[in-house]
Amino acid sequence: MSEMDRKPPVRWPAFQSLVHLLYSALMVVLQPALRWKLRRRARSEPAYAQLVEQRFGYYGAAALQAGPVLWVHSVSLGETRAIGALIALLRVQWPGMRLLLTHGTATGLEAGADLLQEGDLQVWQPWDTPGATRRFVQRFKPRMGLLVDTEIWPNLVHACAQLSVPLCLVNARLSAHSLRRAQRLRWLAEPAYQSLAGVWPQDVDQSNRFRALGVKPHAPTGNIKFDMEPDLALWSQGQAARQVQLRPVLMLAVSREGEEQMWLDALRSARESGQAGERVQWLIVPRHPQRFDAVAALLQSAGLTVARRSVDGAMFSEADVWLGDTLGEMAFYYGLADVALLGGSFAPLGGQNLIEAAACRCAVVMGPHTFNFAQAAEMAQEAGAALVRPDMASAMQAAMHMLQDPVALEASSSAAWAFAQTHRGAALRLSKALDSLWQRGA
Repeated sequence: MSEMDRKPPVRWPAFQSLVHLLYSALMVVLQPALRWKLRRRARSEPAYAQLVEQRFGYYGAAALQAGPVLWVHSVSLGETRAIGALIALLRVQWPGMRLLLTHGTATGLEAGADLLQEGDLQVWQPWDTPGATRRFVQRFKPRMGLLVDTEIWPNLVHACAQLSVPLCLVNARLSAHSLRRAQRLRWLAEPAYQSLAGVWPQDVDQSNRFRALGVKPHAPTGNIKFDMEPDLALWSQGQAARQVQLRPVLMLAVSREGEEQMWLDALRSARESGQAGERVQWLIVPRHPQRFDAVAALLQSAGLTVARRSVDGAMFSEADVWLGDTLGEMAFYYGLADVALLGGSFAPLGGQNLIEAAACRCAVVMGPHTFNFAQAAEMAQEAGAALVRPDMASAMQAAMHMLQDPVALEASSSAAWAFAQTHRGAALRLSKALDSLWQRGA
């Protein structure tokens, strides 16, 4: 067992203690702002108005059945879907384990419900005050906690260390930008990272960045998102819908704020130059559900007709643009699309998960901003599973060329699927790596 498997409670040096105290005071002061934000978000996503007191460490009658508790924190939709394969393996490995899931977003909460079995529990992540995090840990007494990807909260980590709950960061990633930010806040960030019972990074680059924070990570295990299985039924529905289309379908996938306007500008320029007439059926799937109506309004204000999945169901009606305004159906959309322009990569937001597109055999064109998924993006390019272009206009042009060349399109789709299959196995490696730490808590 490595020296990171279990650490004594953090002993904060004087200046670190002061910084931690100031941070904690700020988080207490910000509690009314959090309540206001939740009320505002609840206007479009009602789940944010539910069980609000859980955010502050008050859980009412919520309880798990008897048994050792594994706590998994997956903040949003992507992390929650990705952790499913690991949880399934851990249930087999640790019979009788009870799962406690926490989330920070409504999409994570909705996706997490599918991972629960009888005796499990799902609650909101506690706001990062000393009181809320301590009440959370004391109430549920997990044998082990797993944070997925990037979620590090100083008071939550500190509460686990003080109450001798080993807390691990799995599928860990730390972008160059996040590393610089953590180094600027090193008196707060470094003690939190160094208090973790274990860090299992996705790849060597991530491992090196954690070392720069004074953390000694375990050997990289790969990215558990490669172990996600697309919903075959949804993918088949998408494939069937595509077969009856007269035009190829080109999707702007998981788009972020500002990228739809980039797409409109590029489309306008392409049409003015005669490069994008009626040859393509456009499909746009925004990343965040609270933006669905705003994106529809933006497209309509540009003079485009819009058909929405939530209205038309399995088959979209005729329109300039189809809008994918449903959650949990990316397998359908990737099955429907011939090529996907990957959102989050055209604005400087770090990109989105391209692995799901690859697993659905969908050819991908990305923008230049892929720093959150840098190694996956690089490997996908090397495997011929994705193209990278410097802006939306050139990405659109590359996608158009691909659609006009069936041989190149089939080669890219096949390379995408092979890329997704080649890198599976991270969930199994993680389950084996975590076993000794779990057994020590028995």
